[in-house]
Amino acid sequence: MAPLLLYVPPLFGFEPLSMHTVAGLTIVQGLVACISGVIVHKRFNSVSGRLAGWMGTTIFIAALLGGAGSEYASHHVLLLIFGALAFVGAILMLAPREKEGKSPAVEELYFSRWRALVSAGGVGILGGMVGQGGSFILVPLLTSFVHIPTRIAIGSNLAIVLLSTTAGFIGKALTGQIEWLLTVPILLTVVPAAQLGGVMSHRVPVRKLRKILGVLIAVAAARILYSAFWG
Repeated sequence: MAPLLLYVPPLFGFEPLSMHTVAGLTIVQGLVACISGVIVHKRFNSVSGRLAGWMGTTIFIAALLGGAGSEYASHHVLLLIFGALAFVGAILMLAPREKEGKSPAVEELYFSRWRALVSAGGVGILGGMVGQGGSFILVPLLTSFVHIPTRIAIGSNLAIVLLSTTAGFIGKALTGQIEWLLTVPILLTVVPAAQLGGVMSHRVPVRKLRKILGVLIAVAAARILYSAFWG
């Protein structure tokens, strides 16, 4: 969403949006998408309450600080943060991995708490600054660093990111960083799109799902980093 908002409007003759404005819009989009998407993944029993509880609390506090603090960061700095996060996320998602076996039941899921908390804290602060719940980096971290099966990582990520987007939304709203009128078309389209995406993700093979996510993240990272260094 962030690269689209940054680079598509000028193609149609509109004034380009600043990264501060884009960050405000994407945090609203992320909040609504998470609420809609987590309902779908909950039906497929791919949301771990324990994982979401541990990481969600940490990411909420971190994103609140990052969302409020982004007011003092320049457009260039925010672009660099976003691009770096997306670049790392793409590498983790596309890196070769052993074939995943059948995912355990979410009730039986084991995970390292310290790895989960470190991931949540870092993603919360940086994601809150650039107006992202952090899914594009959190899902790769969950699968590669916390060792969570891909389908459970995607479903639980939405519950976790729901808290970080809420915190980032509060931080940006209280500091006047959201262009409310521009959120209307986003809100009208994101709910049905998130429902459709949630259903489709459970019909796509895991390896193909990782490649699709990795390529999308890599394209976003390349375009953002190009803008950050060469304008």
